[in-house]
Amino acid sequence: MRLRPYQPGDWDAVYDICVRTGANGEDARGHYPRDALLPDLFAGPYLALEPERAFVLGAGERVVGYVLGTVDTPAFVTAWRERWLPRVAGNHPPPVTSPRTAEERLVALLHRPEAQLFPELAPHPAHLHVDLLPEAQGAGLGRRLVETFLTAVARAGAPSLHLGTGSGNLRAVRFYERMGFQRLSVAGVEGTTFFWRSTEVPGAEG
Repeated sequence: MRLRPYQPGDWDAVYDICVRTGANGEDARGHYPRDALLPDLFAGPYLALEPERAFVLGAGERVVGYVLGTVDTPAFVTAWRERWLPRVAGNHPPPVTSPRTAEERLVALLHRPEAQLFPELAPHPAHLHVDLLPEAQGAGLGRRLVETFLTAVARAGAPSLHLGTGSGNLRAVRFYERMGFQRLSVAGVEGTTFFWRSTEVPGAEG
């Protein structure tokens, strides 16, 4: 397994992994009318807006995992509205009424990225998403990806970061706890467990 910086040719592979791990770590293909909905939310904006913060894990020529994110969530949200949303809005028209289904809630989030901003998360400006195909899980590779991202955003000036994961994804919850992430309470949010931690990685080169 080789961990390396993201390259533009990895775009489709990252999208595919995002879908295949998008249902609390399980395959989400077919869950929504457009499989691209999940990666248009949780992968594409990061690859388009901060590709220098993305890293992939390759098994030979095949990408089997990735980590991506932002060093500054408020600035990223602004860039999402100005530069990412115009690229994908036509593929996911916003709900005409208050969102009621899971798909409508995701589409609403796509059109209102400011919903990612919570006062409780503000002290931890960076955030990340990490996903591995089942074949790459359980061998310490997720830790390598996360630590690589932590080092990258620390060098860019972020003192700490946050993330959210589905509360039903117990494997992910345990993984973050083992990595030293601490839980954060965010008012008014159900079904998501939030964590934070310092970007410092013991033993990492400065």
